[in-house]
Amino acid sequence: MVVAMDKRSNVNGDPGAGDRNKKGEGFDPSAQPPFKIGDIRAAIPKHCWVKSPLRSMSYVVRDICAVAALAVAAVYFNSWFLWPLYWAAQGTLYWAIFVLGHDCGHGSFSDIPLLNSVVGHILHSFILVPYHGWRISHRTHHQNHGHVENDESWVPLPERVYKNLPHSTRMLRYTVPLPMLAYPLYLCYRSPGKEGSHFNPYSSLFAPSERKLIATSTTCWSIMFVTLIALSFIFGPLSVLKVYGVPYIIFVMWLDAVTYLHHHGHDEKLPWYRGKEWSN
Repeated sequence: MVVAMDKRSNVNGDPGAGDRNKKGEGFDPSAQPPFKIGDIRAAIPKHCWVKSPLRSMSYVVRDICAVAALAVAAVYFNSWFLWPLYWAAQGTLYWAIFVLGHDCGHGSFSDIPLLNSVVGHILHSFILVPYHGWRISHRTHHQNHGHVENDESWVPLPERVYKNLPHSTRMLRYTVPLPMLAYPLYLCYRSPGKEGSHFNPYSSLFAPSERKLIATSTTCWSIMFVTLIALSFIFGPLSVLKVYGVPYIIFVMWLDAVTYLHHHGHDEKLPWYRGKEWSN
């Protein structure tokens, strides 16, 4: 949780805040909240913390079966009337596959680290995400959410950094709708102004003790990538594009849109902090 460490009045924890809100001053997203993370955890019923590997695996089996069934149906009917419907549905299912791998990365899938790792690698490699590379940088994101310098997701750039970006980077990252397709670039190069790659075991993203994990995930990713190339030679690149490529693009759009909206708000923009203004 991000907390502003300044001397402004604690609007959200102030008993008089409700009266001021009625007068139109509204909610102050930058004010320190009147609760701690421990308070939130204590309010969640105990059964919500119970992890069931069987139930988690049932979601995996369900989604994999749905992905396979849609692909078989699309190839069988091979109708340009149905392809757009397939792309939208399958791209959304790829997003569901990512969410299951996301839960493996958080350890919320099960209490069995090996099961989390195996399932996470299978699911994320299928949608061309390096499991451990993403998992570790995602952990960094949660540990530094809202920190301008240290966060990982859609970090606002200082003006001096933005002005020094190449024109191609500005266009790809900040010209709508291109940012909706930025995730593969992020995996390869991180965000503008940052260095490192989710595929490189020696990237600054990772500790030396994590290099073998990164190498494993990059290998799994490479196997999936080579498989897609092989399928392109066997069935033709257009077929692979229709069955896999377009749904992958839809998935990336889902991922980028949800991540942006989740961490930036809509009408009220969420605050970002620098240095000592930020606290966890």
